[in-house]
Amino acid sequence: MTSGRWERWGDRLNPLVVKEVRQGLRTRIFWVCFGLLLAACLVLSLIAFGNTHDSTYTREGRTYFFSFFVCLALVHFGVIPFNAYRSLAREREDETWSLLLLTGLGPRRILRGKVASFLVQAVLYASAVGPFLLFSYFLNGIDLPTILVVLLFGGAWMVFLTLVSVCAATLADSRMGRAAVRLALVGVLVVTFFQSLTLTYVVTQERGASFTFDRDFFLGLGAAFWLLVSEGWLVFETAVARLSLVTEDYTRHPRRALVVQVVLTFVGMTAMWWLVDRKDDIPGVMGILGGLHLIFASLFVATDVDGQSRPLRAGTRPWSLFKPGALRGFRLSVLLLLGWAAGCAVLLWFSESSSGNLRVAMSVMALALYGVLYLSLALLLGRMPRSGRFASPVSVRLLYVLVGVLAAGVPPLLAVFLNLEGRDELLNLLNPVLGTMNFGKYDYSDPSGLKMPPELLLCVALVALLAAFATDRVLADRERRAHQQ
Repeated sequence: MTSGRWERWGDRLNPLVVKEVRQGLRTRIFWVCFGLLLAACLVLSLIAFGNTHDSTYTREGRTYFFSFFVCLALVHFGVIPFNAYRSLAREREDETWSLLLLTGLGPRRILRGKVASFLVQAVLYASAVGPFLLFSYFLNGIDLPTILVVLLFGGAWMVFLTLVSVCAATLADSRMGRAAVRLALVGVLVVTFFQSLTLTYVVTQERGASFTFDRDFFLGLGAAFWLLVSEGWLVFETAVARLSLVTEDYTRHPRRALVVQVVLTFVGMTAMWWLVDRKDDIPGVMGILGGLHLIFASLFVATDVDGQSRPLRAGTRPWSLFKPGALRGFRLSVLLLLGWAAGCAVLLWFSESSSGNLRVAMSVMALALYGVLYLSLALLLGRMPRSGRFASPVSVRLLYVLVGVLAAGVPPLLAVFLNLEGRDELLNLLNPVLGTMNFGKYDYSDPSGLKMPPELLLCVALVALLAAFATDRVLADRERRAHQQ
C-alpha cells in the first residue's frame, strides 16, 4: 500500500525537477557559492563571538543579522535568478527546447520544473544560512517577528525575481536580442539587489528591537505581498504563453491572470480604503499606479497577431476576450483601463477626507484615456496600412512607445517657440504626462480649485473613444481578411 502511494507521487512529480536539481548540484558554481557562503557566515560568527563574549549585555543582533542577510541576498537575489535565466536561454540557444517538448510535458510543466529546481537550490542555500540568522537573535537588538517578516518577503522577492528571469529568457530569439536582454537583466538584478538591501536595512533598524503590530504597517505588508504574488503569477503565465504554439489557446491564461489581478486588487484597495476611514490617498495613488500598470500590460495584450488558428475559431464569440488575436486583446485592454479608472473615481467620489477628490478623479480618468488614445494610434499606424511592415507585435510596441514619447515631448517644445508657458493647458491637452498633471493640479485663483474644467476631460474622452472605435474596426477587418486567406 505504501509503495503504491510512493509510486503515484513519483509519477506526479515533475521529472524535470529531478533532472535540473541533479544537474545544478553537480555544477561548480553551486559548490563555489555554497562554500563561500558558509565561509563568510562562519567568519562573521567568529567576529561576533570575539566582539561580544566579554560583554554582559549586547545589542549587536541587528548589525550581524543584516550582515548574514547580505550574504544570503547575494545568492538569492543574484545567482539564483541569473542561473534560472541561463538555464532556459541555453535550451533555446542550443535548440534543445524542441527535445523537451517531445517528452510531452508541455511548456507549463517544463517552466514549472525549471523554477522549482532553482527554488530547491535556494532552500539549500537558506538552510545553510538559517542557523546564523537565528544566532543573531541571541545577540539581542532584533526580535523574531522582524526576522520572520524579512525572511518571508526575502523569499517572496527571490521567487518573483526568478520568475522574471525565466520570462526574460523568452523575450528574444535572435543573438543580438538575447544579448540585449541579458544585459538588461543583469542591470535590473544589480539595481534591485541594492534596493532590497536598503529596504531590509531600514526595516531592521527601525523595527528590529521592538516590532509594533500597527494597522498601517500590516496593510502595507499585505499589499506588497499581494503585488509580488500576483505579478509573479502574471509573469509566469506570460512566459508559458510565449513558449506555446500558435495553434494553442496561448492567451487565455495570461489574460485571465491579468483580469483576476485587477479585480482582486480593486477589492483589496476598497477594503483598505474602508479601514483607513475612506481617505482619498489610497484610491488616488492606486488609481495612478494601477493605470500605469495596465498601460504597460496593454503594450503586450493588445499587440497580438491578427486572427487565430483554425481550430480556435469555432469557439470564439464577440465576448471571448481571452482568445488569441489583437482585436480581443485591444478590447480587453480598453475595458480594463476604463473600468479601473471608473472604479477609482467612484471611491474618490465617496471619500470624506479631502475637497480635491474631483481633481484626483479627473487625473486618474485622464491617464486611462491617454492610454486608450495612444494605444489606438499605435495600432492604427501599424495595422491600418495594407503592407505588413509595421504590423508585427514588436513594431506596434515600438510605435506605442514612440507615439507616447512624441505626445509628451512635442507640446512643451512647441510652447517654447510660441512664447507660451511650457505647461499650457490647451496646448498640452493631449499630453499624457503634463495633461494628467494639469487635470490634478490645484488652481488657487479659481473658487472651485480646478485647473482644468471637466469639459476638457470630455474632449479628451471623445477623442480617445473615437480613436478606439476606429482601431476596433481596423482590427476586425484585418482579422476577417486573415481568416479568408
